[in-house]
Amino acid sequence: SLTWGPNSSLASGRHGTSNGSESKKLKVEEAPPSRVLHIRKLPIEASDAEVIALGLPFGKVTNILILKGKNQAFLEMGTEEAAVTMVNYYTTVPPLIRSVPVYIQFSTHKELKTDASSQRTQAVLQAVSAVQAPNSDVQEVLNVAPSPVLRIIIDNLFYPVTLDVLQQIFSKFGTVMKIITFTKNNQFQALLQYSDPAHAQHAKLALDGQNIYNSCCTLRIDFSKMVNLNVKYNNDKSRDYTRPELPAGDGQPSLDPMVAAALSKDSSLLGKIPGALNPLSAAAAVAAAAGRVALSGQTGSSGVLLVSNLNEEVSSTQTHQSGVYGDIQRVKILYNKKDSALIQMSDSNQAQLAMSHLNGQKMYGKIIRVTLSKHQTVALPRDGLDDQGLTKDYANSPLHRFKKPGSKNFQNIFPPSATLHLSNIPQTVTEEDLQLLFSNTGGTVKAFKFFQDHKMALIQMSTVEEAIQALIDLHNYNMGGNQHLRVSFSKSTI
Repeated sequence: SLTWGPNSSLASGRHGTSNGSESKKLKVEEAPPSRVLHIRKLPIEASDAEVIALGLPFGKVTNILILKGKNQAFLEMGTEEAAVTMVNYYTTVPPLIRSVPVYIQFSTHKELKTDASSQRTQAVLQAVSAVQAPNSDVQEVLNVAPSPVLRIIIDNLFYPVTLDVLQQIFSKFGTVMKIITFTKNNQFQALLQYSDPAHAQHAKLALDGQNIYNSCCTLRIDFSKMVNLNVKYNNDKSRDYTRPELPAGDGQPSLDPMVAAALSKDSSLLGKIPGALNPLSAAAAVAAAAGRVALSGQTGSSGVLLVSNLNEEVSSTQTHQSGVYGDIQRVKILYNKKDSALIQMSDSNQAQLAMSHLNGQKMYGKIIRVTLSKHQTVALPRDGLDDQGLTKDYANSPLHRFKKPGSKNFQNIFPPSATLHLSNIPQTVTEEDLQLLFSNTGGTVKAFKFFQDHKMALIQMSTVEEAIQALIDLHNYNMGGNQHLRVSFSKSTI
C-alpha cells in the first residue's frame, strides 16, 4: 500500500529521485487494474475538489493524495470496477481540469493510506460528494444510455457515405463492434454497435446534428431498441469487426482491398479533398479517398463514369439518368460494346454520387453497373470523322440542374425511389393530366398528391424501375407555354 503522512517521504519531498523514477516507470509500464489511479499533468492550481470530481460520476471516491510539486495526484475509488470504468471512459474522452487535459492510468499501488491528514481528506471527500450534481454529463453517459446500438440517418445525402466512413467517425468515441447500412424510407441509414452503452451515448451527444461535409450529409442519431446486431456477412453493406472471418455473402461485394489500403493510411489523407470540412474533416477526407478507389479499382479524381450492362437499344437514353446527380458534359457509347458508355460529369464528386446511387439499379429490364473510369475526359470525335453518333456533347444542355452555386437542387438529391417529386407544373394542368402522362411511360401510378400551391406534386409508381423510366422520359417535358416539367426522386412517400 501507499502510505502518506507528515513524516513520510512523499509528504516531505525526501527520496524525490526514487519517486521520479516511479513516475517514469509508470509512464512506460502499463500497470494492471487497480482501484488506485495515478493522475498526471495537473494544473498547479488544481484543488482537491476538482480532482475528486473526476471520479465521483463513476462511484465512491475513498481517498485522495495530491503531490503539488509534481503536478500529480493519486485517487482511490471504492471498487476496482469503478476505477476500470473511469479509465475506460477517460481513454476516449480526455478529462479536463481548468481547461487543461490531464492523464489518468492505473497505479501500481492497490490501496492509498493516509494517516495524520485522513480526517481532513475525508472531510473534503464528504463535502465534494454532497455538492456533486447527480445529473452531470458523465453521469448521464454512464446511467442513461439505454443501448450500445445507435440508429443513424444521413439527411441531405449529397456525397456518398460508406460503411468505412461511419467507422472512422464513430470510432473516435469508443470501440465500434458492428455496422449495418441500408436504405429505408428512401433514406440512407445505419445501425452501429459499440462495445459499451456509454460510448454510444457520448457519440450521440457529440455527433447528432453534425455535417460530414459542408451543409450536407447531416447525422441524425438516436438509440436503437436493439442491444445486439446480428451480422452475417462482411462486405460494403455490413461489417462485424469482431469476426473478420465472416464471408462476403452471395452476390455481395467484399471490401475492396484498395479501399482498405486507403483507409489504413494515416493523416496523409487529410485535407487533400476540396470540401472536406469541419467538424468531421478527417472523416470527409477518408470518404473521398475511399470513394475514389472503391468499386472501380482506379485511383485519381476522374469525373468520368463507365456504365455497363445497358440495354443496347436505348443505351443513349439511359445515360441521361446520371443527370439527376450531377451535370452531364459528354457521353460516348463504346463502339465495340454498345451496352457500355463513358459519361463525363462536371466533377469527380458528381461522378462519385451518381455511381453510389445508380450502381445496381434496374433499367429497361437490366441491372446496370456503374464504376469510375480511368479516363479523365470523354474525347469528342475529330473534325470530319463520323463516329455514327456515338458521342454526344451536353455541355450546354438545358437539362443541367446544378449550374448555379447554392442551388436548392443540391439539397434535394436522393437515391432512386418509386416516389417522384414534380415541380414547375402549370396551373392549368390537373391531377388526371399528370397521371395519364406518367402512365404512358409504361408504368402504373399508385398514388398522387398535389402540394398546396399546385406547382409541385408527388407521384408514386409501382416500382423503382418504373419511376426511373418515368424520370428519364419526362424530366424537362414541355407542358405547354414553354414550361418544362422538373422530375426528381423523392425521400417522401404518399
